Amino acid sequence: MSGEAPVTIDYRAVLNRYGAQIPRYTSYPPAPHFSADAGPALKQALFDGLVPHDPVSVYLHIPYCDKLCWFCGCHTKQTRRYEPVATYVDTLIAEIAATRSEIGFSPLLGALHLGGGSPSLLRKEDLFRLNEALRAAFDFAADAEISVEIDPSDVTADTLTGLRALEMNRASIGVQDFDPAVQAAINRPQTFEQTRDVVEELRSSGLCSINIDVLYGLPLQTPERLDRTVDKVISMAPDRVALFGYAHVPWAKKHQTMIREEDLPDSKARLADAARAAEAFQRAGYEPIGIDHFARHGDRLAKSARCGQLARNFQGYTTDRCSALIGFGASAISQFPGGFVQNIVPTANYREAVKAGLTTGDRGYALTPDDRIRGHIIARLMCDFALDFAELKRQFGADATSYIREARRHAATDSLGLVAIENDRFVIRPEAKPYTRVVASWFDAHLAAKAARYSKAV
Repeated sequence: MSGEAPVTIDYRAVLNRYGAQIPRYTSYPPAPHFSADAGPALKQALFDGLVPHDPVSVYLHIPYCDKLCWFCGCHTKQTRRYEPVATYVDTLIAEIAATRSEIGFSPLLGALHLGGGSPSLLRKEDLFRLNEALRAAFDFAADAEISVEIDPSDVTADTLTGLRALEMNRASIGVQDFDPAVQAAINRPQTFEQTRDVVEELRSSGLCSINIDVLYGLPLQTPERLDRTVDKVISMAPDRVALFGYAHVPWAKKHQTMIREEDLPDSKARLADAARAAEAFQRAGYEPIGIDHFARHGDRLAKSARCGQLARNFQGYTTDRCSALIGFGASAISQFPGGFVQNIVPTANYREAVKAGLTTGDRGYALTPDDRIRGHIIARLMCDFALDFAELKRQFGADATSYIREARRHAATDSLGLVAIENDRFVIRPEAKPYTRVVASWFDAHLAAKAARYSKAV
């Protein structure tokens, strides 16, 4: 902060007080607070609120992988045969067509993201079919961002042909760690050369932008091993990097029980690894974005962060400012101003619902006025590390008053030096940015209201 000496944060004190599990705040409230059987009515409300010329985001979930990585926290399953994947694509296409019919017009599509699982295992003919179905249901904006999560081990010339037909302009490539011992511990074999070749192939095909995901906090990961991975990632010159902390949640993801807990670094080591990797990316010319992203100066994500337009959704930090997100596929989550809807999670049940012409919306949550304000506060803290009181008043009027008082009270009682009030703003101190989720949790009215288990705060 301007004019102030750096504050030393006692990480042990922070962890002793707030080291319990805390959400990652890709939504507020997080998905564990969604209610069973609330989806159908909320999905109808989502469709009823759409306006023809107001752009929407679309997310397609592909819940299949040809190899199950033990670190993965996604809704996915391993398959050695392609037939279940092709059948699932049939179901996706049917859900897309049914949604277009229910909406009654073709919404403007501002962003499309294929996630998983491993969308890159889709064969070109199925990518062609999905592209046709989406373009029949939506009007694509000229500047629509079309992104796909890619496992380099899946990519072939056939894959690239399908992705070009989809007009993909952003790829998100999972790396995690290049060290063979770490890869063996998480069941993710992937050489640097294989990854580098895929990056070069994607660039030569005319792809606009590449993001690479790196994980810290993995089993058997040492500072030296992580440093070598970071150096190799930098050598590929991605436009963006996501530096995620591994979330060990074996109670929710049973395959994570394959990871030995004694092989995991402790919180002190995780903090040190995250800081060292962040410094390396910044030395290489990347600007820090939020708590765990980095981008080149000219990248849209960096530009959005500099002008206060950074957003956060279920895919993490994004430039996507669409007011509604429509999720297709098993477990996919839709988001709109009134709340959230999650599709049926078990793939077989999801397919049966689509085949029977039933709604796929299952669990959901209708936002209250309090949720909207708290969700805005948490989003700005996660994106900007600050809450501007004047902006909060402009957004919510007199209703903002009590929340500003709450923020001032948090600052006044913060004995750990995490936050301050500066120029009519509630600000997370630079030294406290690793604990941003902790500060955001102070405004979470649901955190203590329901038993839900999350990953560790650090």
